[in-house]
Amino acid sequence: MSEPTTPYIAVQVPMMPRDTNRHGTIFGGVLLSYIDLAGAITAQRELQLRGGNPKASFVTVAINRVEFKKPVLVGDVVRFETSVVRVGRTSMTVHIEVYAERGADTIHVTSAEGVFVGVDLSTPERKPVELFPQA
Repeated sequence: MSEPTTPYIAVQVPMMPRDTNRHGTIFGGVLLSYIDLAGAITAQRELQLRGGNPKASFVTVAINRVEFKKPVLVGDVVRFETSVVRVGRTSMTVHIEVYAERGADTIHVTSAEGVFVGVDLSTPERKPVELFPQA
């Protein structure tokens, strides 16, 4: 697959006071965890939609280049839009765009690319498995 898939809203969540740092803005690590979650959800969804290997469960290999452009505040509803940009033999690369909805405004917060590998969790080795094995 060479071109990105249609954007998909994988996660949308309101930011709560428990997610803040001492400056009153949302911790970057909270947003990173949702970026990771959104990418994994998208990889699993794509695998299922395309009839891929049912033994494949995704683990994160990399989250590339995350630079926070704008702060996220308590009460913002943060949207994680994703698209699959590459499907390999055992891995999937997902692009994630992060937006904060603040009242009538939508603010682009950051973007990232995540690489997720399909592994077989039923084995102790958890080795990578082919996502779309040939029949």
